[in-house]
Parts: sequence; C-alpha cells; structure tokens
Amino acid sequence: MVLTRGDDFPLHQTPEPVAYAGTDRNFYDRYFFNGYAPDGSGFFAVAFGVYPHLNVADAHFTIIRDGVEHCLHASCEMGMERLALEVGPIRIEVIEPLKVLRVIVSEHSGIAADLTFTGRAFPIEEPRFVHRIGPRTFMDYTRLTQNGHYAGWIEVDGKREAIAPGTAGTRDRSWGVRPVGTSDTQPHAGSYSPAFFWQWTPINLPSRSLFFHINANTKGAAWNTRAVIEPDGAGAEEQYHTDLATMDAPQEKGTRWPSGGTLTLPSPDGLLHVNFEPIGRFQMRGLGYTSPRWGHGLHHGPLEVEREDIDLADCAPGRPDNLHVQMLCKVRVAETGEEGMGVFEQLVIGPYEPMGFKEMLDLA
Repeated sequence: MVLTRGDDFPLHQTPEPVAYAGTDRNFYDRYFFNGYAPDGSGFFAVAFGVYPHLNVADAHFTIIRDGVEHCLHASCEMGMERLALEVGPIRIEVIEPLKVLRVIVSEHSGIAADLTFTGRAFPIEEPRFVHRIGPRTFMDYTRLTQNGHYAGWIEVDGKREAIAPGTAGTRDRSWGVRPVGTSDTQPHAGSYSPAFFWQWTPINLPSRSLFFHINANTKGAAWNTRAVIEPDGAGAEEQYHTDLATMDAPQEKGTRWPSGGTLTLPSPDGLLHVNFEPIGRFQMRGLGYTSPRWGHGLHHGPLEVEREDIDLADCAPGRPDNLHVQMLCKVRVAETGEEGMGVFEQLVIGPYEPMGFKEMLDLA
C-alpha cells in the first residue's frame, strides 16, 4: 500500500488508498479547457490527464496564432501522487471547486501562460458513457461540462498578449475508463470492425449556454446523447436536459470535418434551430488526442517536455491523427436571433452510414 496526500481528504472510492483506482489499467482522470475571443481570435486549449494504474500523468497546452498551433507537451511519472496537478511546466490550481480554476504554464520552449477560468453556471453532468465491444468494456466514464470566461495572458516566443475582454470557452472533467497508454495487442474476437462517431457542441450565447453531444453506432443510432440549455447563474435544478436533439452536419469535401451544421432541439419555449458557421479549425492532436507520439498515457520516462508547431494549412485531412477536430464556429439561434460562439468537435473513424462513409478512412 502507498499513502499519498489524497488520503487526508474524503476522496476514497474503494477500501484502498487513493493511489489505487479500482483494477482497470485504463482508468483515467482528466481536465480539458478551451477558449476564444469574441471575434474568434486567440483560440487556446489545455488537457491534463492522470493515469493511476500506468503511474503516468501528462499535460498539453496549445495556442493558435497566425494559422499555426503552438503546442507544448509534457509527460512524467506521477509517483502514485494523484493530487500533484503539475507536469513539468504545466500545472492546474482548483481555486473554487466547480467554479474557478487556474492554468499556469511556466515558460518553456518559448511558451508561457497564466489563465483563470470562471464558470457561468453550475456544471452539467452528462449521462454516464458506457460502451462495450462484445464482452470487453471500451468506455465507462462520467463527465461534467461547464462554460465560462477567462482572464490572464499567453506568451509565444517573447510576444505576450492579454486575454481579450469577453473571452469565453468550455472546460470539462471526466474520469473512468477509456483506452489510454499503449494499445491492447489482444485482438477483438468475432466480426468486430473498428468504428467511432462523436460530435460535441458547447455554445456560449450572451445570457445562456447550450450543450449537445452524441456518440452513435455505424448506422447512426445514438448510444449516448444529451442536449442542455442553461441560463447564466443557474444551478443544477435549473438546467433543461433533453435526449431528443438532432444534428444535421454536412462534411467538407475531401475531409471528415464538418462544414457547418444545424442543431434542432426542443426547449421549454418551443423548437430551436441552432446554426453553426465554422471560422477556424483546431487539430486535437495538439492536445495529444490521436497523436502517435503524445497520445494520452504513453510513458516517456521520468519527465519529458517537447514543443510542436502544427501548420493548419498543411494538415492532410485523411491522415488518421488529423481526423479529430474542433471547428470554431459563429452560432445563431434562428427563432430568437441570439448570436454567440462555440466549437463543433467531431471524430469519425470507420464506416458511418448517415454520412456515406463506407471504409475506415474514406473522405467526403
């Protein structure tokens, strides 16, 4: 047994010390943040993951300037200490749980930042994500999501810029089981065909937030979906949840990236149609998602930090690690005239009949 700082707090979920998170080697605990100015400039994002059974933690920070994603990746051996929210130059401070968090990037390789996130309302709890492939558990996790505003600054190669007034974005926390670290070499028995469909659209409107997500099978049937409408300052009991929202999203020719979309959802005041107009693109591999080198939970030794610059104009859309994107979008609610900003995140791997994808990596 190993005692750590967490054992002095009422955080235990099993009879064992906090260092032991059940028995599944794929258990993880993750923070995610993104943000953008009201005019769509200055997009940034953060990911921070803890993998107790792998004894690894990793963190990623990315800022887009002049069409280039400037990324800082860091990985360390965590020494079984789950409450040490620091990997190399990147650390997170929980100032007021469920409301105020701070991300600090100490200067490394020309990148530094100090960002404070303040939530607009109480976080939403999404329905538990449970997905099995035959008898094997592929995903089993819980996620909270929260829109908010940012203050602070970001510096790239000696150029420091203050966060623009009104900069908004989204953060989430998820924990549970999903594939992390080195892939399992044991093949799935039977006729399993690798496929995954995911869309997520957190939206910041002037006085309220909208959220939508869907996981679906290859025929388009949802196995997990939810839309939420939440006024500023709302508590959990004031959130409106529905599983009846639908997204119509054409794909940009030659890609698996959305070229726009219309979200249709019921609300207490009637049916709403929310239109998305992409104005920018963020490659999620800048935060380690689908990255062959900086994939989440991979072991890089006691500590490794590396900068990566991604030219967005030079990203081959058919390359597997470029499929996962967040499209920064202008958003308009047709019935009310509300206008705001949000992201349209999408990852489509393998066949997906509603979009006409028949093979593992065919493009629109």
